[in-house]
Amino acid sequence: LKNLFVALTLLAVAPMTAQTADEILNNYLENTGGEAAWNALEGVKMIGSVSSQGMDIPIEMHQMKDGKQLFKINLQGQEMTMMSFDGETMWTTNMMTMLPEKSDTETTQNMKINNQDFPSPFLNYKEKGYTVEYLGKETKEGTETFKLKLTKKPVMVDGKEEPTVSFYYFETENYVPILVEETMNSGPAKGQMSVSTFSDYQEVDGFYFSFSMSQGGQPIIVKEIILNPEVDAALFAFPEEK
Repeated sequence: LKNLFVALTLLAVAPMTAQTADEILNNYLENTGGEAAWNALEGVKMIGSVSSQGMDIPIEMHQMKDGKQLFKINLQGQEMTMMSFDGETMWTTNMMTMLPEKSDTETTQNMKINNQDFPSPFLNYKEKGYTVEYLGKETKEGTETFKLKLTKKPVMVDGKEEPTVSFYYFETENYVPILVEETMNSGPAKGQMSVSTFSDYQEVDGFYFSFSMSQGGQPIIVKEIILNPEVDAALFAFPEEK
C-alpha cells in the first residue's frame, strides 16, 4: 500500500513539474510583456554601444513588424550601415570604399525566408513554419536553464539547402533566454558555433528587454529602447546615386 501511495503521489505531481516547449514559451511571453502586447508592438529602436578593440562604438538598431531592419554604427565620427533591409533589398556599407553596396541575391533571399522574427522568433512560431523542441534542463553560465531547439526554414548556401537550427537556454526562474547557440551555415566560420548571451533584463513600458548582451564575445550595452518609433521608410532604403 505504501508503494502504491508513493506511485500515485508521483503521478499526481508529475504533470505539475513536467515542462513542455509551449509551457516554457507561454511563461516567457507572459513574463516579458504578454502575448497580446507583443503582437501589438509595431517596432523597436535600440541605442547603445559595442566594445571592440578597446573602443566603445555607438550603435543604433531598428526592427519593425513589417520586416524592415537596420543596424548602423558610428566609428570615429563616421556613420556606417552594417546591415539594412527594406523588405526587398538588403545592403551594407563597404568598409573599403565607404559606399553603399547591395547584398548578393542568395543572401537577400535568405533574409526574406526567415524575416519573421520580430519581436521574437517564438511568437506565433507555428504560423511561421518553425518547430520548437524541449531538450530538458541544462546548466549554463552557472544557471539552471530549460534548453529549447528552434528550427526555422532552411536557407540556401552556395546553391545548397542548409538547416537553420539554434538552441535557446531559458533560465528556470523567470523564463527569459540567457544564452543562444547557433551553428553558422555560411562564411569563414561555417560549421562553428556562434554564442550570444543576454542579461540585465529591464522593464520598458511594460515589456522586458535585455540591456546587456554579447555576440561572438563582443559586449553590447543597450542605453535606451524606444517602442513604436516614428521612422521614415527611407531610412531603410538603399541610397540611390544622385
